[in-house]
Parts: sequence; structure tokens; C-alpha cells
Amino acid sequence: MEDKSMNTQVNYTRLPLAGARKAPNQLMKRLRPVAYNILSLGAGLLAWQLLAMAVSSPFFPGPAKILEAFIQLANQGDTMGNSLWAHSWGSLHRVLVGFGIALILGVPFGLLMGLNKPLYVSTRAIVEPFRFIPPIAWIPLAIIFFSGLPRFAFLIFLGAFFPIFTATQVGVARVEPIHRKVFLIHGASKFQILTRVVIPTVLPDIFGGMRVGMGAAWLTIVAAELTGGTSIGLGRMMVDYSELLKIPEVIVGMLIVGAIGFLLNESLLLVEKRLFRWRWQVSL
Repeated sequence: MEDKSMNTQVNYTRLPLAGARKAPNQLMKRLRPVAYNILSLGAGLLAWQLLAMAVSSPFFPGPAKILEAFIQLANQGDTMGNSLWAHSWGSLHRVLVGFGIALILGVPFGLLMGLNKPLYVSTRAIVEPFRFIPPIAWIPLAIIFFSGLPRFAFLIFLGAFFPIFTATQVGVARVEPIHRKVFLIHGASKFQILTRVVIPTVLPDIFGGMRVGMGAAWLTIVAAELTGGTSIGLGRMMVDYSELLKIPEVIVGMLIVGAIGFLLNESLLLVEKRLFRWRWQVSL
């Protein structure tokens, strides 16, 4: 009996030590992807710089030239005196407005079509063809009918709406009928089934559609700003400097677009991981 009690005491004294060893392992597991990304980014920049030095052409600047152009734009602004912040916020503001409208309309419309299949089948010939028309094709009509922010919001809405709408509609089909029947047996109303069964089930698909829609929104805003109609915006800035054959400034605009899009996508991913942790725990 004494031996068993001593063994038990030894095992309990080892438990905190095992937890202490596990904590650094979890930290290393989280930091490893960050380290790999930093190394890959550094290797890519180094290869880019070496290739630019080998080519030695003003039309193929290296990271050093890009950094120099970025510092100059950040301190002095562009040729018209507009700051780099003004260009970045101008494009971001248009994207957020158009994306917000697409989200507000895309989710309810997707739920409606997903829950009412006869309605979708009856209107499919009207809805689906618009999904295959690229937002850029709407630019001539947008120039005719709109001006200022409504023009850009309209084009971004077209780019972001259908990914959100389609993801929501497809997500409704994933709702388990048994869950709906359980709520019906307990006397739940249609509104309660919608808010407690359908929407929680569809939310992961909605977030996936939001990420795709955000990417489409950025593709649309840059293309829309390239056509003119504004003096503020990253797309407009890139056009102005391309006419002056200043490639580093053009690439600065491209990199800022990519950086803002990356941060927005990572923000959506972070929220998605917080809300739907069970989706991130599945692995092979």
C-alpha cells in the first residue's frame, strides 16, 4: 500500500512539469509558420534584387528602388500633391462601401433563394446570367449613369455580391433536415428555425463567400479607377505614374493593394477561426 501511494504522489508531481514542457511546444508550433513566411519573403526579395541587378533596366526595378519610391511618396505625395494615405483610404473607402452593400443584400437574397427552391428555379434564367458578366463590363454603363462614389460602389457591389449570394445559397443546402424537424416538434416558429438553425449552419459558408467577394472587390476597384473619373485612388495613382514611365511608383501602388487585401483577408480569417474553431480542428 505504501508503494502504491508513493507512486501516485510521484505521478502527481510530474503533471505540472509535463504541462510546462507542453507550453513551449505549442508556442513553437504557432511561431513556426511565421518564421517560414519571413524566410520565404526574405528569399523572394533577395532573388528579386539579384535579378534586378543582373538585368539593370529602369523598367525592372528591385526592392531597393521600390522602397525608395515608397518613402518619397509617403513623405512628399504624388505629382498632384495627394498623399499616399489619401490614395489608400480613397480606394479602401470605396471597397468597404460597395462590399457592405453586397453583404447586406447578398446574404438575405441567398437565404431567400436557398430556402425557396421553386422561386430560384423560376427565376434562375434571370439571376444566373448576371453572375457571369464581369464587373469590368459594366464600367461603360456605370460611367453613363453614375458619378463619384456611387459609380465605384455600384461596380464593387457587382463584383462582391455574387460570391456572397452563391455561398449563402449553397450553405442553406447543408442544413440538416433532422435539426429543423426537432425544432418543429418543440413548437418553434419559422423565424426561430431561421435564426437558430439555418443561419448558424450557413455562417461558415457566408464567411467563405465574404473572402472571395473581398478579393473580387479589390480587382474591381483598381480596374474602375484605371478608367478615370477621380484623382484619388491607388488605381488612379498607378495610371498617372505609368504615363510618366515611373515603374517603381506603379509597383508601390500594386504592393499596397496587395497588402491591404491581405490584411482584410487575414482579419476575416481571424474572425472565422474564433467563431468556428471546430472547422480548424479537422485534419488528416
